[in-house]
Amino acid sequence: MIETAQVTVTEAEFEAQCRALMTIVDQTGASIVILRDGAPIARLGPPPPRRPPKTAFGFYKGLIGPIGEVDLDQPVVDPSEWTVEQDDVSDLP
Repeated sequence: MIETAQVTVTEAEFEAQCRALMTIVDQTGASIVILRDGAPIARLGPPPPRRPPKTAFGFYKGLIGPIGEVDLDQPVVDPSEWTVEQDDVSDLP
């Protein structure tokens, strides 16, 4: 990361030149340290870079999985046990 210049101003100077100092920060990326009685009380600097919003796709990746030993390539119930009730078939076109 490249270090940018750091400007130091007194509290009174900051109050008098607030807009101009914000413009300097915006244009140069410099940080401005505000002093009260020679001691730093605040820092004015550029905001952190924006991150793209996260999408819902893949949100739970790696967080959800089977409990115990489950073979996900095999049916849970043996297909020979599958049945269809006669009432269910009568509704078909």
